[in-house]
Amino acid sequence: MAWTPFQGIANSKPLFLTIYATVLIGIVFSSVYVFSAIYSGKPVYRSIWSSSSSSVSYVSFNHLDVNAFSDVDSPHIDHAPNFSQPTVEGKTPAPSSQPQSKWMRPIWEVPPHGTKVPPLEAFRLTNAFVKHRVKDNIIIVTFGNYAFMDFILTWVKHLTDLGLSNLLVGAMDTKLLEALYWKGVPVFDMGSHMSTIDVGWGSPTFHKMGREKVILIDAMLPFGYEILMCDTDMVWLKNPLPYFSGFPGADILTSSDQVIPTVVDDRLEIWQQGEKIDLAVVVQTFDRVEELRDFFLVTSRARSWPRSANQMADLSSREGMIRSISRWPSWLGSGLVVVDWLGDSPRVIIVSAAYNIGIFHWRPTDSSKKLAKEWKDLLLADEKVWDQNGFNDLVRRQLGPSVDKESGLVYAFDGNLKLGILPASIFCSGHTYFVQAMYRQFRLEPYAVHTTFQYAGTEGKRHRLREGMVFYDQPEYYDSPGNLSAQDVLHFDEANKNCTCYLVIVEPLDRLWFQHPGVLAGTMTRQPFLCPMDHVFEVNVMLRKLPEEEFGSGIDFREYSFFENTLLPKQVKESWLDVQLCEEGSQDCHVSNRTIQPGVLRFPKHSNEEMTVEEKFRNRVKRYVGIWCCVENHSPGHIYYDMYWDEKPSWKPVPPQTPEDDHPPW
Repeated sequence: MAWTPFQGIANSKPLFLTIYATVLIGIVFSSVYVFSAIYSGKPVYRSIWSSSSSSVSYVSFNHLDVNAFSDVDSPHIDHAPNFSQPTVEGKTPAPSSQPQSKWMRPIWEVPPHGTKVPPLEAFRLTNAFVKHRVKDNIIIVTFGNYAFMDFILTWVKHLTDLGLSNLLVGAMDTKLLEALYWKGVPVFDMGSHMSTIDVGWGSPTFHKMGREKVILIDAMLPFGYEILMCDTDMVWLKNPLPYFSGFPGADILTSSDQVIPTVVDDRLEIWQQGEKIDLAVVVQTFDRVEELRDFFLVTSRARSWPRSANQMADLSSREGMIRSISRWPSWLGSGLVVVDWLGDSPRVIIVSAAYNIGIFHWRPTDSSKKLAKEWKDLLLADEKVWDQNGFNDLVRRQLGPSVDKESGLVYAFDGNLKLGILPASIFCSGHTYFVQAMYRQFRLEPYAVHTTFQYAGTEGKRHRLREGMVFYDQPEYYDSPGNLSAQDVLHFDEANKNCTCYLVIVEPLDRLWFQHPGVLAGTMTRQPFLCPMDHVFEVNVMLRKLPEEEFGSGIDFREYSFFENTLLPKQVKESWLDVQLCEEGSQDCHVSNRTIQPGVLRFPKHSNEEMTVEEKFRNRVKRYVGIWCCVENHSPGHIYYDMYWDEKPSWKPVPPQTPEDDHPPW
């Protein structure tokens, strides 16, 4: 009789029988569990990235070591997105067909409490990393530092509301990286080691950020995916990917600073006409006249101007430079050049055609890769070159002819790159969206708005988006704590001449950086128009913390569209207070926070309390106003606003007549 395993077991000692039985039972139960997991479609084990909830958006770290969660414990903070989340009609994301895995979790789903931030190496950008984010071979990318955290969250929120999940955010500092990680936003490390504060437009750090963008594009194109690169100070209002797919032959589709339309529909801008009317502004200020001479010589060499340009230039005197620089448009091929003077310091303002690199779409073609590399090399070789200027110079190295009669594309750069200019009416700048409202006049749906053509720095950008009700703030912004005091009422009344603190400004004249006739010819700016607050007020100064002993209490304010915002709670919309100035000594007229009837507060004119705060208050609010720019054929051409102009009978809206007069009215 043949020997069998069971016979051997039967003849074994009791101890071995127990061991054999335990092993067999374990095998049986393991087999049942594995087969049930396979046929039910569930993972054999759940990792920290898995989730039972459905979503269109996933964070992926395909090369992440799950054993590497040892660096930082999850902080005891609110991991939820730091903005109100309204129900947007018609924007319910469709369920995703993308399978979840141990490397994925939905966007906005935060890591479980008690987990740890992966090591920095886990956030390194690789082809495999990007692959898990790509959809239809497209990846949407932005980047920034911690100072732009709220802009980035707004950018992501708009995309996820549109049902788009193929996005990545590049973090230029570890503070932003960790903050986005805890918010559930897909993020990668750019290795920039940048400061976490707002660096300011035009600063050396600002230019470094621009170079990082070019380095990023050059690094990602070899991955083989299309890239939609965006600045953080823009928002998406409509899914742009179907639009881009309508131009399969384009190597690059770029936005522009064009303010005069060449088309009235959603076609690409007509590049031949755009070359004549595009608008961009480059301002260069010099401490000494000699530096202006050097700038002229360097610019002429960089732009390969004809030798006659240098021969015609008279740089021996101020008047000679003005005559010489006035000829620049003919050497530039288009545009306008103005010489302004800040005391003894010359300032050159160049208004010329420009493509704006805040929104542009790249396909991974040989020509686009070649352009990205040359662009990167150009910027790394000279830190003074602005990234956008470098892009424009390279693209215009050769411009024309048209690729065909229908698409609107043009050959550019090396003669092989096919370029398209996105219509400014629907891929909007700060001018075509907020000032002209071009999309509305053409009855088009805008895809995006980029906060260019604005003032007051980052604070001005944020306020513009708030005015357009496309910025997502924390819930506290819409329902700030505290009660309205009598002193607050005084402040609002004095500052706004009995108006509310939600300012609505109607303006007949546009504001730009250079001399113009009030409204640019060819634009669709209507007169008067509902102008952005930063056209008149220095929003950044209004938000700045000033010493109370000198300037009194700070004045809280909101955008003019505040009460129209769907994010505003119902109880706030209904919490109105009617402030009435009354004659001192009359009935119910005294300094008090108590209302005489629901919603009505009476306050005496010229009370002692009013007089004690007035001087500090005036000292504060007169710094709130900015300038209008700029009168033609006058240097300087700007006019200072004056909060108390009506108290000065001799005041006139004219530019400073002498260098000594060139200062704000305080």
